[in-house]
Amino acid sequence: MTDANARGRLIGALLLTSLVAMVAGAAAVVPSGLSLSPADPTAALKAVGQQVGLHLTELALDVLGWLALTAAGLVVAAGPAQAYLETLAGGLLAGAGLAGLLHDGGNLAMTQLAARPADPAVATVALAVLLTAKWLVNLAGLLWVAATVAGVVGLALPAWLRAVGVGAALAGLVAVALPWTTGTGGASVALERLGYALLLPIMIWYGILGWRYLVGRLL
Repeated sequence: MTDANARGRLIGALLLTSLVAMVAGAAAVVPSGLSLSPADPTAALKAVGQQVGLHLTELALDVLGWLALTAAGLVVAAGPAQAYLETLAGGLLAGAGLAGLLHDGGNLAMTQLAARPADPAVATVALAVLLTAKWLVNLAGLLWVAATVAGVVGLALPAWLRAVGVGAALAGLVAVALPWTTGTGGASVALERLGYALLLPIMIWYGILGWRYLVGRLL
């Protein structure tokens, strides 16, 4: 196996791991009411307190997903020096992963806050934590979109995959823009779920990209 093949297989495995972990985490969050909206921090604390095990399981999957995405971005960025757009795409992807991990740090803090329901200051602190976590995941989405655009332009892709990437980037851009349309009221749970759905095409695009890396069709 050549070095190029080994690098491609590693990138592919990391991207596919990220996809599987994130989809599994979302599948746990959406039906259980653990999306933790800042619109109602008291309800978010109650949901976490009632489902601590599921919350921690979902967080573990999400951390694995963002960590794998970060690692994949770093490996992509460490490619040939002349492929500057590939390096940019990898750096942006790693940045998205780091922002996602910080987002998960805020959600993990909710576990400890939920264990102190009698403290009158908990709801106020929870609101600050949730708002920070939500804007961090919004930043992660923005970096993810930017990485996708750089990848569409800079990677050696067939025309159909470039077209899919453009569509995915546009859907992701709408997802990133949604919180800005809510003013001071904040995004509702339904709007947050729509944001998740709009980011799914980007996740799928990177899943396709990961498979192509894995089988040696993108090095």
